[in-house]
Amino acid sequence: MSNSYGIWLSFNNQQEGFQIPINPGEIEVGEGSNSSTYDVVGLGEINVIKSPKLSSYAFSGIFPAQAYPFITANVVLEPSEYKDMIEKWMVTKRPIRFVFTGDSFDINEAVSIDDFSWKEVAGGGGDIEYTLKLKKYVFYSAQRMNVATRQAGAATTQVIQKGTKPRQNDRQTPKTHKLTPGEDLWTIAKRELGDDSKWREIQRLNGISDAQLKKLPVGMVLKLPGGTANV
Repeated sequence: MSNSYGIWLSFNNQQEGFQIPINPGEIEVGEGSNSSTYDVVGLGEINVIKSPKLSSYAFSGIFPAQAYPFITANVVLEPSEYKDMIEKWMVTKRPIRFVFTGDSFDINEAVSIDDFSWKEVAGGGGDIEYTLKLKKYVFYSAQRMNVATRQAGAATTQVIQKGTKPRQNDRQTPKTHKLTPGEDLWTIAKRELGDDSKWREIQRLNGISDAQLKKLPVGMVLKLPGGTANV
């Protein structure tokens, strides 16, 4: 991969994270459908299309202990720091953010860490070889159900009904958001405000001109409309 490629992992709304120091030779992306095939008497074989499977991403590389010329990250940590950070994130059982930027496509998604394996390379001067497997994470919340009691003669029946109001989201809108690679106002509005059409509000609030939209600098701190707390 060329230097125009990059991978970033972050946790807890970019409060901590890092750029993968050496770009992996390849990234395996899984976009398989979740379909099943059945034999039905009188019809033969039919294919039932179900909801698509969650996307998966896998890549391998090294966390370097030496100043290799092919390192692409501006900030390089000790090999053990990368390992310890990923293992700490796994223990929390919370999703992380996976950002991939490239020439032909970009990825910016919340993911879970499905597997992380590593080993220290013999004779490698402290380098750590690793393999990381990620899976797209879909945020969800429980829905309130109401139990109604109906009386029919001597019999009493309980009926479960959907609540009229969904469970309130515990996550408050942050006051600000630091721009990370691959992000734009549209994706920030969709993820942080729950409405991608509010990107214009972010633009107006921060005094961003139309000409600046395509070249917003990474690390720029944006004020968010309706922000109530830093998370």
